[in-house]
Amino acid sequence: MNSLLFLILSIPIVEIVVIIKVGQQLGALNTILLIFLTAFIGIYYARLEGLNTIRAGLINLYKNKVPVNEIISGASIAIAVILLILPGFITDFFGFILLFPFTRKIIVKNWIKRKNETKINPHNDIVEGEIIKKEKEKNDEI
Repeated sequence: MNSLLFLILSIPIVEIVVIIKVGQQLGALNTILLIFLTAFIGIYYARLEGLNTIRAGLINLYKNKVPVNEIISGASIAIAVILLILPGFITDFFGFILLFPFTRKIIVKNWIKRKNETKINPHNDIVEGEIIKKEKEKNDEI
């Protein structure tokens, strides 16, 4: 819980510092226009990617397949849109990374892989051994 609180507090601070640094180089008006431009371009591209994901999901449904990848892709596009709406360059960067299908697949695949590894064997508590079947003694049979 402490790491989540730290993340919530640190992201706006870092974003403000980056916006101030960019504003010093480009000027205040250009910085504000750039923030709005990245948000509009990102939301437009997210709309296109969302429609492509819905189309692929419907195709899988018509083929009687479960659209698992499309569901995960749609969730990551929704997270990307939230990141793009937030003002700032760092959140826009991560939002654009989640929008591109190639990078989205890499990030989501690695995240799912890490989650499955911790569920399967969280502490590496593997004890190797073998089972030996005891045969009944001849005295027991009589």
